[in-house]
Amino acid sequence: MTEPVPIAVPRKGRPLEAVLERVATIADEPDAESLVDNVTSVLRYEKAITKGEQRTEADSYERLAEYSELSSGPEYTLLRDDRPGKPRRIVFDSLQLRLDGKPVHLVGREEPFRALRTHEFALGFDAADLVLEEVVALAPEGVADLDAVNERIDPMESDVRVVTGLGDTVYHTLLGAPETVPAGTELDREFLREYVGALCISPRYERLVEAVLGTEAIDGLEFAYPDEEEEEEAAIAEAGLGIYLTVTGTTAREHGLILGEQLFPSETVLLENSAEVDEEIERIRATISGDDLREQTELWAE
Repeated sequence: MTEPVPIAVPRKGRPLEAVLERVATIADEPDAESLVDNVTSVLRYEKAITKGEQRTEADSYERLAEYSELSSGPEYTLLRDDRPGKPRRIVFDSLQLRLDGKPVHLVGREEPFRALRTHEFALGFDAADLVLEEVVALAPEGVADLDAVNERIDPMESDVRVVTGLGDTVYHTLLGAPETVPAGTELDREFLREYVGALCISPRYERLVEAVLGTEAIDGLEFAYPDEEEEEEAAIAEAGLGIYLTVTGTTAREHGLILGEQLFPSETVLLENSAEVDEEIERIRATISGDDLREQTELWAE
């Protein structure tokens, strides 16, 4: 029997859902979509329990046993959540399917990108943001697309490269208060080059912002951060200028903010470790990154 090709995937959240949705559309199994829908429903339910939005009499071990009753199908596991009290949370563990006649094994990892960096996997999925935060070298000019991301990865630093995105795009967007952005002024990278003052960002995005904007643009900027319980958009309105993830921009507008340039797409991406790629991996990679993704993703290397 042919050994399945292991592929590292996130254990929960939007990135995992994007992966499962993509795999369901190209899997050989006729029931792949309903199988994936069930996984998504289970994980959303478990997230709601962890957040206190749902209640159940069954404890986490009983629910895990119930989900694992089937001899085949998705498997789950328990992890400690980051929320106060470190509650146990049921997350994705593994699933086997066939792609283009080849068995693949989706394997849940807390940090798929790092699993590829350490050569545990040849293929995997993770957030493009993590690539920017960990291996993209800083330069005077910022990063705005996939080609720039891969070009900035030092081959001595990592063998991992971005193949394509999955189209689940939200944007790191430049936001400004009317008092900071004069009427008729374009709120974009050029504006930032001339701006001197506070730029409000989430602390976890500091390295990403430096990579996206470039070292020239951040000269003269002073990073400011929201208070622990403060909404990011409210903090940006107070600071006058900031960067945050937006989908429709509704919340930003509610705080009176002007939506500026969409600086970089935050998207789940297919990754490969080039040192581990062989003909079999190339075949699976080609199946996953089919031409139909071109119209869905902001990240595509020509």
